[in-house]
Amino acid sequence: MVDDRPAILSSVVASQMGTHAKYGGVVPELASREHLRAIVPVVRESLVQAGVTLDELDAIAVTEGPGLIGSLLVGITYAKALSFSRGIPLIGVNHIEGHIHAVVMESRMDGDPVKFPALALVVSGGHTHLFSVSENFQYALLGRTRDDAAGEAFDKVAKLLGFGYPGGPMIDKLAPFGKPEVRFTPAKMKGNPLDFSFSGLKTAVLRWVEQRDMTTEIEQRRELLRVNAAPSVAEWLAVTPQATLDLVASFQAMVVRELIRRVEMASVEINAASVIISGGVACNSDLRASARQVSCPVFFPRPSLSTDNAAMIAAAAFGKLRSGTFSGWDLRAKASLALV
Repeated sequence: MVDDRPAILSSVVASQMGTHAKYGGVVPELASREHLRAIVPVVRESLVQAGVTLDELDAIAVTEGPGLIGSLLVGITYAKALSFSRGIPLIGVNHIEGHIHAVVMESRMDGDPVKFPALALVVSGGHTHLFSVSENFQYALLGRTRDDAAGEAFDKVAKLLGFGYPGGPMIDKLAPFGKPEVRFTPAKMKGNPLDFSFSGLKTAVLRWVEQRDMTTEIEQRRELLRVNAAPSVAEWLAVTPQATLDLVASFQAMVVRELIRRVEMASVEINAASVIISGGVACNSDLRASARQVSCPVFFPRPSLSTDNAAMIAAAAFGKLRSGTFSGWDLRAKASLALV
């Protein structure tokens, strides 16, 4: 703590994007192997950057779920080993709660803390959830996706169009060059109006592609990826017609519209004092711009704290450390762990 504000002493991330990009998405077996390969050097580097040793740590925090079981097991096994060898507490953390605490932590660092009750939208490749959050961090699930997560829809549409993986960042970069004029119908669902659905939108894009026989241009983009793993925006534009750019812009606009519409509805329903938007999709520039229309203050994390990182897990664990809420040696990986 610095002046009663939290401080991030180090944040080291070992990206696996290059490993999984060639397969068009995350391969669970490869993910766990990469976790195993990276965990020791990443922990060592984080300690060096923070200027501390293992003997100076007060506790070890680790994600217990949700997530890929193999990757979770690597982290939990290593955390238990450190906890046992150093005789310090072990703290299991929910991954989704970590995303929420990333925003709370950064707001406190900036001296403009999140006010409660808060509405939290956690939106990423694996999650699209709406929670109410109380001041003592009690959560109530208000809505969730019934099929694809928003980030998953971004990635699947990008892969369909030949833009590769991860697709969200590339769609975000290309959308400003198109006009959101392709008309998509919002999902119509019975039941909870705060639930999300993106599979129908993804299918609508597929039908649009099939009707226009876009095979040739899609293959051009795939060939570009084969010869250049990281094409520039200019290179993408050279193999992407205006009609496809309009499609990309329209798809992104509809996803963002559906997210913001439910945020607005839920914030009124719980009389939220502030809104938290976190997760990988929180990096999306259109989402950040559209959030300005929400009637209460909206807090986003910086991009480095939006995607998965250890600092957010430490932030979520800090309150547990203060209250003495520790995990036992029976802590296990829970691939489908719920927050509430």
